[in-house]
Amino acid sequence: MVVASISDFRKDIKSYLDRVSKNFETLIINRGKDSGIVVISLQEYNSLMATNHELTSRNNELRLDSAILKLKNTDSFSKDLIED
Repeated sequence: MVVASISDFRKDIKSYLDRVSKNFETLIINRGKDSGIVVISLQEYNSLMATNHELTSRNNELRLDSAILKLKNTDSFSKDLIED
């Protein structure tokens, strides 16, 4: 996570936005006491929206929780890929 003041952000906007998009960093721009803006990459935003959509369905949420629990308990398996 990168934190910048509004004046620092204005001075070097390209550098800050490059860090956000290339390194998937989150940028927080302080705008005063208890006020700020969060900047994330489009890819990160799309990922968050997809996760949010998946969790809006109770059935999907239960399936995801079950899969996570299986992975944590090493109750999973792997298969080799068939190569041409």
